[in-house]
Amino acid sequence: MSIKIIGAGFPRTGTNTLKRSLEILGISKAYHFKDLLLNPENLHYWKTLAETGSTQWDEIYDGYEASVDFPCYPWYKEHMKRYPDAKVILTVRPFDKWYTSVKSTIWTAGPQTVPEKIVMIAKLVVTPRLRKVFKCIKFVKGYLWKTQFEGRFLDKDFVETVWNKHIEEVKAYVPADKLLVYDVRDGWPPLCEFLGVEAPAEPLPHLNKKENFKTMLQDLMKGKPV
Repeated sequence: MSIKIIGAGFPRTGTNTLKRSLEILGISKAYHFKDLLLNPENLHYWKTLAETGSTQWDEIYDGYEASVDFPCYPWYKEHMKRYPDAKVILTVRPFDKWYTSVKSTIWTAGPQTVPEKIVMIAKLVVTPRLRKVFKCIKFVKGYLWKTQFEGRFLDKDFVETVWNKHIEEVKAYVPADKLLVYDVRDGWPPLCEFLGVEAPAEPLPHLNKKENFKTMLQDLMKGKPV
């Protein structure tokens, strides 16, 4: 099985909605950060990709036909080289709403207070799987906060510059006939036209809203699919 769709959009740009929408439209499975949290033992594949520009692609994507969100999007160019016939979807949304969403979800994910940290440390000591999951979370946070935003995520103007630069780089790099810049608020029409399929009768699913984020993360950390 080969990757047909490569997601190049930042987390919290409707990537979970895109994942489910692609699956409704017939894509076998779409890889998302959630899949890594459910199988944290696969983190080494992504670290290898980050370090070398390549990895064991067939082992990562066994059974998958699309990849969206982190850890795909930072290496969308490497994905395109490995899957030259794939199309690219760049999910976008208004910057202010995206920034607020990330700040209230990913930025604050994990224990915040001293008592919460003590409880988490105790759980880590006795739960091997949880330790692996935390390494995955450390990986994404390390990339986002240290590499992508250079330790300046609270500098909103700087983050907006990075945001706009990423969008323009994707648009410049990906051939126009293989790229869809997509706001999930636009529903089925642009996505279905891009993929050459008919729109389903059911509405486009809008998933992973910020009010559901904490519960979703807790379930994934327990190994419960969501």
